[in-house]
Amino acid sequence: MKALKYPSTRRGDQTDDYHGTIVADPYRWLEDDMSAETAAWVGEQNAVTQQFLAPIADRKIINEHLTRLWNYEKYGSPFKYGDRTFFYKNSGLQNQYVLYVIDTPGAEPRVLMDPNTLSADGTISLAGISISKDGKYMAYGLSESGSDWNEWRVRDIGTGEDLADHIKWVKFSAARWLKDGTGFFYSRFDEPKADDVLKGSNFYQKLYFHKLGTAQKDDVLVYDRPDEKLWGFGGFVTEDGRYLCISVSFGTSPKNRFFYKDLTKPDSPVIRLIDNFDASYGFIGNDGTTFWFVTDKNSPLRRVVAIDIAKSSDAGLGEVEVIPEAKETLEDVSLVGNRFFLSYLKDAQSLIREYTLEGQHIRDVQLPGIGSAGGFGGLREDTETYYSFTSYATPATIYHYDIATGKSTVHFQPKVAFDPSKFVTKQVFYKSKDGTSIPMFITYRKGLKRNGQNATYLYGYGGFGISLGPSFSVNMLTWMEMGGIFAEACLRGGGEYGEAWHEAGTKLKKQNVFDDFIAAAEWLIDNKYTSSKKLAIGGGSNGGLLVGACMTQRPELFAAAVPAVGVLDMLRFHKFTIGHAWTSDYGSSDNADEFKALYAYSPLHNLKQGVSYPATLVMTGDHDDRVVPAHSFKFAAELQRVHKGANPVLIRIEQKAGHGAGKPTAKVIEESSDKWGFLTKVLDIPARKIRQLRAR
Repeated sequence: MKALKYPSTRRGDQTDDYHGTIVADPYRWLEDDMSAETAAWVGEQNAVTQQFLAPIADRKIINEHLTRLWNYEKYGSPFKYGDRTFFYKNSGLQNQYVLYVIDTPGAEPRVLMDPNTLSADGTISLAGISISKDGKYMAYGLSESGSDWNEWRVRDIGTGEDLADHIKWVKFSAARWLKDGTGFFYSRFDEPKADDVLKGSNFYQKLYFHKLGTAQKDDVLVYDRPDEKLWGFGGFVTEDGRYLCISVSFGTSPKNRFFYKDLTKPDSPVIRLIDNFDASYGFIGNDGTTFWFVTDKNSPLRRVVAIDIAKSSDAGLGEVEVIPEAKETLEDVSLVGNRFFLSYLKDAQSLIREYTLEGQHIRDVQLPGIGSAGGFGGLREDTETYYSFTSYATPATIYHYDIATGKSTVHFQPKVAFDPSKFVTKQVFYKSKDGTSIPMFITYRKGLKRNGQNATYLYGYGGFGISLGPSFSVNMLTWMEMGGIFAEACLRGGGEYGEAWHEAGTKLKKQNVFDDFIAAAEWLIDNKYTSSKKLAIGGGSNGGLLVGACMTQRPELFAAAVPAVGVLDMLRFHKFTIGHAWTSDYGSSDNADEFKALYAYSPLHNLKQGVSYPATLVMTGDHDDRVVPAHSFKFAAELQRVHKGANPVLIRIEQKAGHGAGKPTAKVIEESSDKWGFLTKVLDIPARKIRQLRAR
């Protein structure tokens, strides 16, 4: 493969002293993504990337196939408020899902909100909605170009007209209505300076109440902590309308505090019921003063407890166990139709159990197979609920569930132009470096030969307690239809086996995550699924860090790497936007011991001169205000400088795109076409395997 000529990237003389260690940061100027010099650099890099991608003839075939597969109807699970039923639908290739409403049982659905009409290129997305309990009003948030910043408005559901209400500078917050629909609670930050909108740090979140029909400047500050700039506040109202609940977070740690306020007494204080960060307490619902929580306090796999807030005191919460810790990981609990629905993970596969409010097991919900189930939302008085089920070769199917009988019936089953019987999924367990058993799913077309010659895409995440499980993706289906293997490793740092599993991949133990991923690659090679010359690794955000760390630690193990919107500068991530929140998982370079661990694996700082790195396609968005694009910019610049050999090391910088949420379908297809086109080239996938897509 002919070596590419990369743009020349200016190196400055910036250095920093970290606890006596001097660290050079020659590309500090690339952190200013609004400067003319950075803009010119972005243009030059994109030009080189397209120079490599454009001649790949098979990319067009891949794009056409992706477009054809993506063009199928998709529905979300219905949900009810008052007499109205709501659901999301995408007719096929719409850039954004459309929100529909059915006003009365049996009526025809009508469009309530179509984000596709808000921008020609689909880059304005619906970031969240909140329906008043009577179904009369909808508060909704909009995001532009994938930004985490949202602007909220209010729509009269009956008329479809917007009211004058307009809320700005909202980030990481929903809107939660009072029971009578006269207003809602939300969290926001102070308005940033113009230069700080995309990369300035977000401190001092505040909880407000907005009264319908008033200006934002008149909103009432309900709770803030001027002494705690890193705390976040999520406010919501109990279903009976009596209490405002406030979940207090510290960064991305699952451990939270829990406060409440009696809304029946206008001057009632905020009561700090759980006032330390020693465990997670997720509110489920209440019966008067009895509050139910799912918690990992003294139960790392989580359980359900009840707390009578009228009886709690400084002497203790008076927790009463309702449903004890099981052998499986308890992920979520909902309260619908006076039943608890508990969603467990058994080796990263969904298991749903139904209980009475007294904790008596009623039944296990019979799922269609091995996969991931989600939903089971609704209200106390509901007699039905809905859930979705998906797996690697099963598109998300919506089921109606009758609570009285426990019977599931198909509500909507998508029709995708492929034959799921031609694919197989296996779950295997392999040993990591320290002997820990790690689960991995492997999916591919039937008839595949284990000869070590199969192009393989190994994906992982391993952070923030986020679990990976079986799910359907047109993107991955296309890869497998070309003969590729898709492998997904469930690494430590995730939540597959509870909080202990998560903590085993955090801070000074973060190297465990990379060891788990490297061991997955070695297992795939040892078991003849693939070889180093045919193995690609990919991941996004924290998964981008995973890819960056593994390709710098074991460059010879992989043929290709695709780190997307990755956290790649581990010494400065906490200085931008919400990056400070991630110190609960990563630690901080401000701490001497944590700096040592971060510096040892930070992808940017572990690139070495003269090493032959895997063919690399770094991917980011120019409007990413979560993991700012400077991470990818600096990493790509240094990688191009030190890399030895003809393997291409490129960066693809999407315009008018953020971290990923709300990305238009058209952009997703283009991005996927470039990624698979890149991998078909560098992994030398035979053209006949790609061209056979035309026959499918």
